[in-house]
Amino acid sequence: MSSSKNSLTVGIDVGGTFTDLLAVDSDSGTVRLAKVLTTADNQAVGFMAALQEADADPARLQAVVHGTTTTTNALLERKIARVGLITTKGFRDVLELGRRTRPQPYGLKGTFHPVVERELRLEVSERMDADGHVLIPLDEAAVTDAAKKLLAAGCEAVVVHFLHSYINPAHERRAAEIVRGLWPNAYVTAGHAILSEYREFERGVTAAVNAAVQPVLDRYLSRLRAELAAKDFDRDILVMQGNGGTISSQLIARAAVNTVMSGPASGVMAAAYTGRLCGQGNLITYDMGGTSTDVGLIEDAVPQVSGELELEYAMPIHVPMVDVHTIGAGGGSIASVDAGGMLRVGPESAGARPGPICYGRGGDAPTITDANLLLGRLNPDHLLGVDHPVTLDHVRQAIEGKLGKRLGLDAEAAAAAILRIANDRMAGAIRLVSLSRGHDPRDFALFAFGGAGPLHASALARELAIPTVLVPARPGITNALGCVVADLRHDFVRTVNKPLSTIDDATIASIYAEQKQEGEATVAREGVPVGELRAIHSADMQFQGQSHILSVAVERPDLGIDGLHKAFAAAYWRRFGIELSEIPPVLVNLHTAVIGVRPHIDLGLLAASERASTLQAAQIGERRAWFSDGWRQTPIYARDKLPIDAIFEGPAILEQLDCTTVVEPGDKVRQDRLGNLLITVR
Repeated sequence: MSSSKNSLTVGIDVGGTFTDLLAVDSDSGTVRLAKVLTTADNQAVGFMAALQEADADPARLQAVVHGTTTTTNALLERKIARVGLITTKGFRDVLELGRRTRPQPYGLKGTFHPVVERELRLEVSERMDADGHVLIPLDEAAVTDAAKKLLAAGCEAVVVHFLHSYINPAHERRAAEIVRGLWPNAYVTAGHAILSEYREFERGVTAAVNAAVQPVLDRYLSRLRAELAAKDFDRDILVMQGNGGTISSQLIARAAVNTVMSGPASGVMAAAYTGRLCGQGNLITYDMGGTSTDVGLIEDAVPQVSGELELEYAMPIHVPMVDVHTIGAGGGSIASVDAGGMLRVGPESAGARPGPICYGRGGDAPTITDANLLLGRLNPDHLLGVDHPVTLDHVRQAIEGKLGKRLGLDAEAAAAAILRIANDRMAGAIRLVSLSRGHDPRDFALFAFGGAGPLHASALARELAIPTVLVPARPGITNALGCVVADLRHDFVRTVNKPLSTIDDATIASIYAEQKQEGEATVAREGVPVGELRAIHSADMQFQGQSHILSVAVERPDLGIDGLHKAFAAAYWRRFGIELSEIPPVLVNLHTAVIGVRPHIDLGLLAASERASTLQAAQIGERRAWFSDGWRQTPIYARDKLPIDAIFEGPAILEQLDCTTVVEPGDKVRQDRLGNLLITVR
């Protein structure tokens, strides 16, 4: 079919093991898929390889949306820029003192390393009080001197972080202006511009993290833009943010911290989009990839968003992000026996190189993938990313030699034990985002995706009494789908931090109006076509004397003081089951998210294929597979060939290019018109 010059919309998500691509051709109504190994040293190599494998000519691309782990990996591996800090006199150690917590709950031991080294944290005279009044004027000469010292010390980026800048940024804004006049690049971060919120530790760390990853992300995106431009791509790249929205690559470097958790966010957005279209608004998302498992919660088709992520100990990142809990349990997670004779699974991972034993890249440590293969749940002839095929006997000997002999089990029993422990860890993560937050898992469906999620989802749902499992049409590239369907999004926060009774309705409405106006102006600057603009408002509130903050949805910006009070009381009751009517509420922060809605994508395109007329015609064989009740001879189906209205009962294994789905015995499967599998758990 003929196509116009720019008809392809491409989503590319970089994971720990694979880089996934989904391309939708708006003219021909077709989709293209690609799955290549992630190139950890330079993600751009895998990015371009995915385009090549999908035969997606950059000159024909209408839009490219990119989910990246560049900033997350840089932080976790501490491959970050050398950063300097200019702060209020007497407060250079705020980033190191932090809160009264410890990395380990017992023994009060453990260490951490601040993002900015102490000798690079310099103080200048200035001071605002908590109401924004100037107590000590800014010493501009000291700011100039500090900037020169940091440059001489080899700093590539700098943070200006002053006390109470969230309420009055005048000193911080002027100091940043002075530094920019001396700094040789654009990597100057003013704390209030990243997070205009009280609490100097969290605000300071968030700003420092932004400065630390800003050069890393900017270099990567600049290199990527250059490579695409060399192939006649004449548009901007959109980048996934941790809040589930996209932003121009030209703008994101200023707020690079917003791309932390970009990858997990894209999967949650795809789940919300899919659930909305197939009538499943309440979902627990379960994304099991090669390195980790990410779990999130969606209520009424809206993902939960939090502004209180702690990436690791003493690294709070307080910018809005899709609320995802991550554990180190992926297909490549390594199984080992510890000194006490206990079988452990993860968090160490074999990664993309050398990978699981069965990938034939030199890996010799048993992993979850190897266990699934040995137990007949994976087809050894259909594994992706295999360099040199190895035999099942080789995998069996490795599992028995490294684990079985120490545990007193044969290879198959040891592999079954690996799956039981992995499932237990993943069930714990699901409980953390549901039961521990007041949600009953039985009120949700389990949305299973990622390269390994559908392998375990049916068993996990049974463990947690979740009645339904939803497996999308293309589970292995769902994160790439999230990139394609994600809207533009910009979040704004303003600290008020006053008792609700001392504020008037006009103040709240005015702040919300300013935030909305700023968001709409930012979307306009990006120049990306959007169908409509939406604004979502919320408020952070607490009872006077409390330190815990509760986020409250605000239905309309003119809700007023009485409306906020009632909304907070209702939210507090839902969360804690008590009323505290005698304690006055405090309005801490006001939030606005401005969303530019991008064009609709027809999910039915993902399921378009030549379908068999009967279920039997879609069966491609059978093999012996292990389930929780033992071994069973199990039919194998080509998922792409299933009749669109197929209904059948487990046990069954469904194979497709990007994923394998295991249906436990007794579970009932129905395929909907969009190609999603709805599994009713026995």
